[in-house]
Amino acid sequence: MSDDWKKTNRTRQILAAAEEGKYGVIAAIAYNLEQILGLVRAAEQARSPLILQFFPWAITFSDGLLVRTGADAAHRASVPVAIHLDHAQDESLIRHAADTLPFDSIMVDMSHYEREENLRKTKELVAYCHARQISTEAEPGRIEGGEDGVQDTEGLLASMTTPEEVDAFIATGVDALAPAFGNIHGEYGPAGPTQLDYERLDAIREQVGGRVRLVLHGTNGFPPDVMRRCIAAGLSKINVNKLSLDDYYAHLKERVGTAPHTTIIEEGIAKVTAQTVEWMEICGSAGKA
Repeated sequence: MSDDWKKTNRTRQILAAAEEGKYGVIAAIAYNLEQILGLVRAAEQARSPLILQFFPWAITFSDGLLVRTGADAAHRASVPVAIHLDHAQDESLIRHAADTLPFDSIMVDMSHYEREENLRKTKELVAYCHARQISTEAEPGRIEGGEDGVQDTEGLLASMTTPEEVDAFIATGVDALAPAFGNIHGEYGPAGPTQLDYERLDAIREQVGGRVRLVLHGTNGFPPDVMRRCIAAGLSKINVNKLSLDDYYAHLKERVGTAPHTTIIEEGIAKVTAQTVEWMEICGSAGKA
């Protein structure tokens, strides 16, 4: 099979440009129509590329309707917007998504398996996605914690990404890696992300040598200086959840029952847009599209 599709795959194009330009691209989770609209409008307002992400829940909950809606918004946008499936942990769902839904990329997350099984399944599913011209992402090591849409992995020990794992995962053919370097899914607590191992991250970047793109997971509560330090270390895909949605949920809590529903929707979209534009500026992607 020819690899020509890789030159036109949206996720690959967006991340290649980000790595060359030394900036980070927001890869934001959307749970509903307001958030889809708010995120895409942020990309257009900031003139920034965007990766619009969905958890597997969006497929099972709405029979893929949210994903198709996101893809329609992405294709109508005046800036590059890719559609990504985040933390896909069910093999049959990955195949279903690759066969029937308009994803540009899929995270093949087999991190709930032991290392050898993880690698075997990842290689098989990466090949399946590539045959359908879909870019892939995987997680070497195991990032602690959990979040919406991700299977409970309680009892599985977090493990930092090792040099051996980097090479082993690159050998699966995967396009992007999300390293574990002290980052966690969920909340860091009052002290924030103080345990990040930047030396390990710098070593991973040097080892990768541009063979794959690097992805940042676990950004809840990140201050701007930590985000910039991670981007400087070569992380080009910046997964966010609450960083783009906190203001939206605070707005709903304040306004529900005090204003017309349509007004609340429109104001909520504006909250998502404003907060995401701010992070696009912090990550350096504003003005790059």
